[in-house]
Amino acid sequence: MMEQEKIEEILIPENQIKKRVEQLGNQISHDYKGKEIFCIGVLKGAAIFLADLARYIKVPLTIDFMAISSYGVSSESSGVVRILKDLDENIEDKAVLIVEDIVDTGLTLDYLLRMLQSRKPASLRTCALLNKIERRKLEVPVDYCGFEIPDKFVVGYGLDFNGLYRNIPYIFVLKSTYING
Repeated sequence: MMEQEKIEEILIPENQIKKRVEQLGNQISHDYKGKEIFCIGVLKGAAIFLADLARYIKVPLTIDFMAISSYGVSSESSGVVRILKDLDENIEDKAVLIVEDIVDTGLTLDYLLRMLQSRKPASLRTCALLNKIERRKLEVPVDYCGFEIPDKFVVGYGLDFNGLYRNIPYIFVLKSTYING
């Protein structure tokens, strides 16, 4: 499935991801018992995570997506956030859960939280598969965290480099020779 010479290390194997996603779904179901959740998947990276997570959430939920760009074709966040696709529905008075693939510098999530808060949701929480605290430039809340990871460039399970590797069912560190050229 994956050319082994491109893998520096497998950081999180598939079975660990599945187990943790199920735990997150159970925790979210517990916390939102008696409520409906409006899930916002941040494209493209969170699509696979959100699809799997939604299967474990046992309360009613609606799914919508936003596409936001802060990377371009680089492996480093530019800090400039652009909305490429906005929500199709109004979130006023809804229990909103933002689902992200990775929280890195915090710049994108901070922007997203401020922008969505202005739309007056009943509540606004965040769920991230990966949390890279070492790179944080702004403190942002990650209410539900799959895994805290070190400052390494990771791909797989929805995360990409130049559009590739999203379909790999585990998280791995891509060798720097493939990132830098």
